[in-house]
Parts: sequence; C-alpha cells; structure tokens
Amino acid sequence: MSTLIIAAIGLGLATNFHCMGMCGPIAFALPVNNDNFQSKIFGILSYNFGRILTYIFLGAVFGFFGKGIQLAGVSQLVSITIGVFFLLYVFVPSLLQKFQASNQWYLKFNNFVKSKLGSRLKNKSFSSLLILGLLNGMLPCGMVYAAIFASIGFGEGIEGGILFMLFFGIGTLPAMIGLPFIAQSISQTFRRKFTKAVPVMMVLFGVLFILRGMSLNIPYISPPVSKTEVQDCCSKPK
Repeated sequence: MSTLIIAAIGLGLATNFHCMGMCGPIAFALPVNNDNFQSKIFGILSYNFGRILTYIFLGAVFGFFGKGIQLAGVSQLVSITIGVFFLLYVFVPSLLQKFQASNQWYLKFNNFVKSKLGSRLKNKSFSSLLILGLLNGMLPCGMVYAAIFASIGFGEGIEGGILFMLFFGIGTLPAMIGLPFIAQSISQTFRRKFTKAVPVMMVLFGVLFILRGMSLNIPYISPPVSKTEVQDCCSKPK
C-alpha cells in the first residue's frame, strides 16, 4: 500500500507541470474574492476539495474493476498494458487525439462539462466553487486517465482506487492552490517549459508499470507474482 501512495503522490506532483499549462486558465479565472485573503483561500480550497472528491469517486468505480482484474489472475498483463499506454500517450499522442476527435460521446460530454463550468465561473459563492471543482474533475484529461489506469494496475480494489486518486489529487495541490495567487506573474513561455516536463514523468511511470508487470523480483519496483495469483491463474475448474 505504501508503494501505491508514493506512486500516486509522485504522479500527482508530476501532473503539476501539466496543470500549469492545461488547467491553469480555469485556476486563473476562479471567481474568488481577491479583496479578502481568508475568503480567497477558503474559495480555492472549496474548488480543490470538489475536484479531489470527483477523483475519489472515479477511484472507487475503477478500483472495483482493478480488483476483478487481480482476481482473474491477469494483473501482471494489465500492468504491462498500462505501461505501454503511458508510452503511447507520450510518443504517439495522435492516437488519443484521433479518438477524441472521432468519439461523439466524448465530444458531447466535454461540451456539456465546459458549458456548466462557464456558468459557474460567474458565481463567487463557496458552494459554486465546490461544484466548479466537481465539474473540473470530470473534464477529460490525459493525466487523470493515466492516474485511473495506474490505480487499476495496482489491483487493490475499491479502497486502493480511492487512496490512489485521493493522494494523486493531493499531489496536484501545489499548482492548483498556488496558481490563483501567482497568475499574473507567470508568462506563457514559463508555462510551456513546465509542461515539457510532463512527458518525461509519463515515460518513467510507463517503464515502472512495465517492470512491475514483468515480475523481476526487484523490491518495490517489480515484485514477484504472488502464489495466490498464480493459483488463480493456473487453476482449472472442476
């Protein structure tokens, strides 16, 4: 479980670079009270609390599938598949772009969330900021997809999925809390430089999951397949 938490926080911290380039505009436009420091802090925290709540919900849903994968005895294969997905995300981004462009359900959902976000950006109430965070957590995002796939790869069930997405969300807080305060002092060039660090971290996580799936008996990185999983995989029905 400690490996899961470390991986989740690490991926979340890496996502800070992505947030500065992609989610930055929303953080900059948050309808917080800039004239009152305490009110501004509470508003930003409300927004981020809503965002992490959505991540936790997604972790619970997909964690359920992750446990099923482990019980089916194919978690090692899934781990390798997730690692390959990470690498494809970096080296062949056109695959994801083609999927997004051709998937009507994705386009409709994305437009729906964006329209709701736009209406909430005009309301400065704390409840509205909370809902704004909940909606932002549902926005299609490659890094959130990566976190979901990673939570599945650990095969820790609903609890593991919740914990992974919780700590992933916590890892993203430095950028998402800090951006509203330093929005005016960050240039577009500086944001682009931060964004360039994301592919490096994605490759590292891709390699990590591939190694994990290969069961090379490397402590914390590539643990051996458990006896229970081998029995589940190899047992024949009577």
